[in-house]
Amino acid sequence: MKTPLPLVALIGLLTLAGMTGCGSSGGESSGVALFDGETLDGWQNFGGGNFYVADGAIVGEAAPGLPNSFLATNEQYDNFELEVEFKIDALLNSGIQIRSGTYAEETKTVRWGGRFKPDGSRDVKDRVWEKGRFWGYQIEIDPTERAWSGTVYEEGGRGFLHTPGENETGMKAFKPDDWNHFRIVANGDRFQTWLNGVPVADVRDDLTATGYIALQLHGIGKNKEKIGQKVRWRNIQLTEL
Repeated sequence: MKTPLPLVALIGLLTLAGMTGCGSSGGESSGVALFDGETLDGWQNFGGGNFYVADGAIVGEAAPGLPNSFLATNEQYDNFELEVEFKIDALLNSGIQIRSGTYAEETKTVRWGGRFKPDGSRDVKDRVWEKGRFWGYQIEIDPTERAWSGTVYEEGGRGFLHTPGENETGMKAFKPDDWNHFRIVANGDRFQTWLNGVPVADVRDDLTATGYIALQLHGIGKNKEKIGQKVRWRNIQLTEL
C-alpha cells in the first residue's frame, strides 16, 4: 500500500501541473506583443518604404521608385512562435521575415529555381547581393491565383526552400480582401507555418539561427497600377521557445 503524499507536497504538485498546462506554446502568459497598436516604437525601417499606423494596424503603402522595404524589430529572435494577422490588396506581394538581417558586405549566393526536379535537384545560378541588402527567411504572403501564402522563401538568397504550390489544402486557406492569420514556428532548424489554422509548410534548414522579425513592403518599380496599394498587419504576438 502506497503512503499518501503530505498535503503540502500534494498542493505543490497540483500547482506545478497547473503551471505546465497554462504555459503551452502560444499562451498569453508567456507571449509579448511586438506592436502596441498605436506607434512604430520598437521597429526600424530598412529600405525607406512608407510604413505608418492606421486603425490599429501597421500599414505599408506602395510607392514608385523604392526597393523592397522591411519594417524590422529592434530586437533579434531565434526560437519562437509568432502569430500575426494580415490583410493585403490584390496587386501586392508581401511576407513576414524571420531570422533576417542585412549583408555586411557584397555577398554572392546561389539562387535556386522554384521547383524540385524528379531526381531531387534544382536549377541553380549565382547572384550577387549588394552591401546592406536585407535578407533572410520569409513566410510568403501571396494574394494571386497561385496562392503561395505560407510557403517558406529566402529573401535576398536562395529563393523558395521547398516547392511552393504543392499543398492544395493550404492554397485554399487564404481569404482575399479580408484579414488572415499566420502562425509561424521557428525552432532549431525546423520551420512550420499555418494559414488560418491550416498547415502549409514544414521545412528544415540550418543556415540562420537568429535575426530580426520584419514586415515586407514589396517594391513596385514603375508600375503605376500598384501605387497606393496597401498591406496591413495587426495583433503581432511572439512567444519565445
